[in-house]
Amino acid sequence: MNQPATVAAVMSRDPVTFSPKLEINHAVARLLARNISGAPVVDETGRLVGIITAKYCFKAALHASYYQGWGGVVADYMTPNVQTMDIGLDIVTAAERFLATPFRRFPILEDGLLVGIVTRLDLLRAFSRQW
Repeated sequence: MNQPATVAAVMSRDPVTFSPKLEINHAVARLLARNISGAPVVDETGRLVGIITAKYCFKAALHASYYQGWGGVVADYMTPNVQTMDIGLDIVTAAERFLATPFRRFPILEDGLLVGIVTRLDLLRAFSRQW
């Protein structure tokens, strides 16, 4: 029987990332331009410090509609406590983590550093190819 692939084989390497200091309106524009619904937030050393998603950007959008202008930076809207996956995790265990959480993406760490991101669709593609 074949061993299941690991997230290393299916993740997106070099994901779009944001600085916590980036103005939120610029982050929203990048999410829309790249047609993605979320991305990791990294500090100047490249350390993962949060995640920003379209859902969290709704708060900024509602704020903008009320005050007639955008305000704040990514750090004001991101989730700082990010659940991650290890690069060597097998895709079956990764899929179980997706089913057990509401998350649509997980940053992938190797030796504590961000090396990629895996989404539900990445895993679904992997299962479709493997089985």
